[in-house]
Amino acid sequence: MFNMMKICEILEMDNINKGELILLKDKDKKSVFFLKKGSVKIVNTQNDVVKYIVKRGNVFGELILFDKEVATQEVAYALEDCIICYIDSDQMESLMEKHKSLKNGILKIYGLRIKKLERRLNDLLYKDSSTRIKEFLFDYIEEFGEDNGQGKFVAKSLLSHKEIANLTNTSRQTVNNVMSNLRKKDIIEYNKQFISITNKE
Repeated sequence: MFNMMKICEILEMDNINKGELILLKDKDKKSVFFLKKGSVKIVNTQNDVVKYIVKRGNVFGELILFDKEVATQEVAYALEDCIICYIDSDQMESLMEKHKSLKNGILKIYGLRIKKLERRLNDLLYKDSSTRIKEFLFDYIEEFGEDNGQGKFVAKSLLSHKEIANLTNTSRQTVNNVMSNLRKKDIIEYNKQFISITNKE
């Protein structure tokens, strides 16, 4: 099995500060990125809306391999201090042809992102705003958090209420209300640094 993160050993590497912009396409240079440390948000440049979040150990900018036109409409921002590795998209395509497990891994990541976008559309059609926010928060903590050994599942607070609203197709005020109600019911706790589920079950 080809370990995608081992690619970083042969690629160019950069340290990115929190809040810094990462151009996924710079003039004629088109790259695929591997996130070795930290997390980033992918933003649609057409409407400045967050599309999805990428955590450590994952790939981003891979859209350039599948849809070059749409890929030019994305940028990334570091949600915390990051270490990224990157490779020219043409080189990446060549590497994927040589290593089928790498190709399958990239296709799997791309497929999962498509499924998440489809789920967001389905949720918009069939679930109310409160449910969408609750499920997003639980999924976020599940994906980005870890058990602190004291009955809480804790994740860093990387998103603003406005960004959560964008990701759930709701309003910032609705996000504020839902999160406040969940805190009053002792279901979640949150501050500027962390958000947690007090009882993971």
